[in-house]
Amino acid sequence: MAVSILDIPGVAAVRQRLRAELLARVAGPSGPENRARIQDARGPRWIGPERPIRVVHGDASMFIGGLRALLLQSLHPLAMAAVAAHSGYRGDPWGRLQRTSTFLAVTTFGTAEDARQAVEQVRAVHARVSGTTAEGEPYRASDPHLLGWVHVAEVDSFLRAHQRYGARPLDAAGCDAYVADTARVAEALGVLDPPRDQAALTARLAAYRPELRSTAEARDAARFLLLDPPLPWAARGPYAILAAGAVGLLPSWARSPLRLPYLPITEATGVRLAGHGLTRTIRWAMAPEAAARSDGPSEG
Repeated sequence: MAVSILDIPGVAAVRQRLRAELLARVAGPSGPENRARIQDARGPRWIGPERPIRVVHGDASMFIGGLRALLLQSLHPLAMAAVAAHSGYRGDPWGRLQRTSTFLAVTTFGTAEDARQAVEQVRAVHARVSGTTAEGEPYRASDPHLLGWVHVAEVDSFLRAHQRYGARPLDAAGCDAYVADTARVAEALGVLDPPRDQAALTARLAAYRPELRSTAEARDAARFLLLDPPLPWAARGPYAILAAGAVGLLPSWARSPLRLPYLPITEATGVRLAGHGLTRTIRWAMAPEAAARSDGPSEG
């Protein structure tokens, strides 16, 4: 008779508390209800159940990929100026995270009608966001070129995090299919000709590099995200592992402008092992009861 780790006294309670804390942070107070509504709603989807985007966006590696995406996106001065002036990421960082995670969940797992409404809401917000950087450069959040940068930085980050820390890394064809899946949502948001395979994604990222640079806003954002997150002290240790994993996935050309270190031996050993351990724990906590019981030590 198999014995699950959840049968150990106290373990199930710890898992429930961890699950509740994660959902509250990432999805907000109504997270469980929203999650059930998104996944259980009937109707056609933009994304079929067999598609790799569901594998990537449903995995705990997204915690690391999301942090990496924010760091990478900050290197575009127009994108960073818009975030600094309009997103409220310092005053309400969890609210911003919750809105982003809900958007990803709806467009990945929700009905086509819910996805369409979510995209329309985002486009309406983008239409109101414009301004000028400290250097006098104008920006518009609805600018297709700027939207393209945000998109490719996210896709590259989510995919790289999944390939290193995901439970089921994709093969080459799966990676291309993931990039193609994300193009469906990007086009709806206003991105022109988004990449549809890894080669095109790599080329598009390279094309943006001449526009990227270090700014005071980008460095402040990196310090806030990595060193001063709005978290209780008990949560800062696990968060530091996520942050180290995100930095470890950044290319060297992105680290220098943000004044982030490059520690190849530490990143290849300690950071990677800790990242795998933490994402496995998050995956276990967030899994349905039956899956959580089957994942972990057992005895025959």
